[in-house]
Amino acid sequence: MKKILLVEDDLTYSRIVKTFLEKNGFAVEASTKVKEAQNILNSGKFDLIIADFRLPDGTGMELLQWSKKEFPQTQVILITHYSDIRIAIKAMKLGAFEYITKPINPDELLATVNESLSSKSKAPEAISDEASPSKPNQKSGSSPSTNFYVAGTSPESEKLEKHIQLVAPTDLSVLILGETGTGKEFISRRIHEQSERRNGPFIAIDCGALPKDLAGSELFGHVKGAFTGALDNKTGHFEAAHGGTIFLDEVGNLSYEVQIQLLRAIQERTIRKIGGNKEININVRIIAATNENLLLQAGEGQFREDLYHRLNEFTLHAIPLRRRKEDLEIFAEHFLEESNQRMNKSVKGFTSEVWEIFLGYDWPGNLREFKNIIQRAVLLTTGPLVEKEALPADLNNPEFAFSSNRPSNTMNQAQDLPSPRDYKSQWIEQEKELIQQVLQDTKYNKSKTARILKMDRKTLYSKMEKYGLN
Repeated sequence: MKKILLVEDDLTYSRIVKTFLEKNGFAVEASTKVKEAQNILNSGKFDLIIADFRLPDGTGMELLQWSKKEFPQTQVILITHYSDIRIAIKAMKLGAFEYITKPINPDELLATVNESLSSKSKAPEAISDEASPSKPNQKSGSSPSTNFYVAGTSPESEKLEKHIQLVAPTDLSVLILGETGTGKEFISRRIHEQSERRNGPFIAIDCGALPKDLAGSELFGHVKGAFTGALDNKTGHFEAAHGGTIFLDEVGNLSYEVQIQLLRAIQERTIRKIGGNKEININVRIIAATNENLLLQAGEGQFREDLYHRLNEFTLHAIPLRRRKEDLEIFAEHFLEESNQRMNKSVKGFTSEVWEIFLGYDWPGNLREFKNIIQRAVLLTTGPLVEKEALPADLNNPEFAFSSNRPSNTMNQAQDLPSPRDYKSQWIEQEKELIQQVLQDTKYNKSKTARILKMDRKTLYSKMEKYGLN
């Protein structure tokens, strides 16, 4: 019997979910706090963790990161409110198998649990001390199931495709900028497949999911005995990508020390394994991606400016889904076909009401959110067409269509708080207005503006570029 650890602080909700899973043949142990869950995991073996995002002493994200380090083969499903969609997407990038939203649909929960447990036995294939160029490691949680790519028909999409075709045959390093879920890895694969390196390996690394103390070993490898736990020689991702392309997603999350090693690898085209003294020649093309402002981070000392310029020989901008509504139908058809195959169903399409909702929604989670919405809808659909009842309640309510902080329809409504992203958005807007006001008051004297705002000129220039105030 498969063992599940359920971490949920709402006791009523926990009891309902626990009873439902037990009736379906699972052994379930319940917990209400992160620390308590960690103690339970340390004292017994579990096949699956189901954790709510908001917990009394922390978050489900913290438990996810800890469990992936301590018990990497144990799958994690995160429970979120629908207004936490960006958090849920980040959780999947950090290794969560899937997220489900409150109020929980029993069929969706059971299907997700069964799928996570059946895929668990396949997980070791993706974890190897020796990464093979013919079987490159994929980053956890966000690897595309196929090389499906939509060039698109909107003017912005056509411009992006034109730039991809221009840069692909070269060996320039490319920096892809864009929001979470906009398909930056798909763009990088497209570049690789259109390049002279198409027959070489393509290795995608999520830098945000790399443990800080092991990032150097993962990227550059290590020799036996280099540190505690280094029981054998390890080939790093750069060496495994020889002759091909390496994709560094969320590159801004790398520590300063690893940034130095990466800069040296780019400049000298050689690497040295952790604990080793032999220089290894590498022949790789580097494509990096981020949803952060690396130039701003450079101005604040968080990212090396020389590395930024090395990575940014050519810039591409991934397009948010809200700005490429013309392409929704193509994506929907693909995700529908993929979901039918995954769930052994034969849903034919979507009603006009559903399309109206799709076209009116702003898709803050972009393609990842769209894909997950369609998967959920296919699961819940019993007829030939997806109807609006199969969509999350918040999604098909028009008054929430353009709200980035939609209230949740859950038992825990009193405990809800705006997401960290919403607080950050408010802070960014206030900072922009303040800088703009001081610039106007000083007649755009940047030295005086920097003194009044108590920041150096370099930081001011970075913020002006970030907010389009030049």
